[in-house]
Amino acid sequence: MTVMAAEIKKGRKFDQVLDGARRIFMRDGFEGASVDDIARAAGVSKATLYSYFPDKRILFSEVARVECNRQAEEALQVIDATMSLEDVLREAAHRIVSFFLSEFGLQVYRICVSESYRFPELGQRFYMSGPSLLRDRLAQIMTPFIQNGDLQIDDIDLATAQFGELCKSDLFVRRICGVDCDLSDDQIARVVDGVVNMFLACYGTKPRR
Repeated sequence: MTVMAAEIKKGRKFDQVLDGARRIFMRDGFEGASVDDIARAAGVSKATLYSYFPDKRILFSEVARVECNRQAEEALQVIDATMSLEDVLREAAHRIVSFFLSEFGLQVYRICVSESYRFPELGQRFYMSGPSLLRDRLAQIMTPFIQNGDLQIDDIDLATAQFGELCKSDLFVRRICGVDCDLSDDQIARVVDGVVNMFLACYGTKPRR
């Protein structure tokens, strides 16, 4: 069994450790985050930290997994069956774009891209809890509209991946490159509108309102 496949042990201070780790990873990045600093931020001993997470890579991947899951479940609670297709897609796109542009989303992306070459399993774990989870949740949201004929999608995996990538249009690349970091609501709305318009132009079956 590899280090990354090691079982994560939970205990009374598990959430405390995750919260401290999240703050240090966001501040210092993966390589710069020391176990000493994480333990100090979490208010636990290094022995306690290691008892939960024997490797820093496992700790980072769990921080990313928990946050991605939290955001995905929150989105599902907001989106309901009474909403129109366009409203559902707009809500989903706005949440995804906002996450990509958040400090957490940007830092996790940077860390995974920079460390996945040296630690492939770190990238694999992030993929399962990030992009793969996003596709699954989007498929869950879109399936009722496929069934009622509002969407014509033959390859749901491809369609949901395309939706996610559209949400990275323009602003995400700017933020990653450190260009135009002060973004307005109008700029975000422009990207969201573009995502919805392009997706419905490809997969929508009914005239737009």
